[in-house]
Amino acid sequence: MTILLRNARPSASTRRKNFVEKVRAMLKFLGSVMLAVLLAGCAGSSQDSASSSFASSGAEQSGSQSASGFAPTVSAEAGKLVPSTLVSASVEQRIPGSAVYNIGPFDVLEITVFKVPDLSKIVQVSEDGRFSYPLVGEVKASGRTAAQIEKDLAKQLGEKYLRNPQVTVFVKEYNSQRVTVDGAVKKPGVYPMRGNMSLIQAIAMSEGLDSLSEGTVIIFRQIDGRQAAARFNLNDVRQGKIDNPQLAAGDIVMVPTSEAKENLQNVLKVLPIVSAFAWL
Repeated sequence: MTILLRNARPSASTRRKNFVEKVRAMLKFLGSVMLAVLLAGCAGSSQDSASSSFASSGAEQSGSQSASGFAPTVSAEAGKLVPSTLVSASVEQRIPGSAVYNIGPFDVLEITVFKVPDLSKIVQVSEDGRFSYPLVGEVKASGRTAAQIEKDLAKQLGEKYLRNPQVTVFVKEYNSQRVTVDGAVKKPGVYPMRGNMSLIQAIAMSEGLDSLSEGTVIIFRQIDGRQAAARFNLNDVRQGKIDNPQLAAGDIVMVPTSEAKENLQNVLKVLPIVSAFAWL
């Protein structure tokens, strides 16, 4: 008997690893390609236009950053603002602590029922996205907000056991969310988000920059199914000159090495992404 196996879809960790490798390759080779184009005279005028347009956009962006610390998106093609907000609903759902944060496997929830201590519990979401709760049984948690679970529990308890129960659900531990820190850091890797995490905190978790770092950090993020990037000067963040950006689950923090510095600068002449996201 012959058994046919269908190719399985790569896991999230595999896709993240593949993307990181692509980013490394981009930093090494894309700069030299762009430089060749510039020397050929094919991008001279567009470069000046993009740079000047970006500079004016940057001035308009000051003081208008979103809650995550990022300014509005800048188009790589024309250096103009893209008419879409940086932090879309899909991104907010991946930010621990936000009202619309989507709970995931292994998150820990603290459930309180007012004046009913026997029903006040701390539970952990299982790998399949559920948890067990007294009188109710199995409750689906993965992909839902704390407010949605509150409403669900209150409804089920109110139908059979309590009159107008007041249920509160609080995410005590954010164990389902991950960020990747790679490049010129002392301990690159994939790190869990225990709560709200900023860029500085992510760098600290990776034990800081190594001697090859040139002070630039690029954050790659999925926004509504599209890949975007933002470039930050870490010294400016530390000195309070710009906001310390908040990370979202799935973000990739790439710290270029000094080896890639020249190539990266050449890329940024054509793709200006200073402190603002640009579509890749």
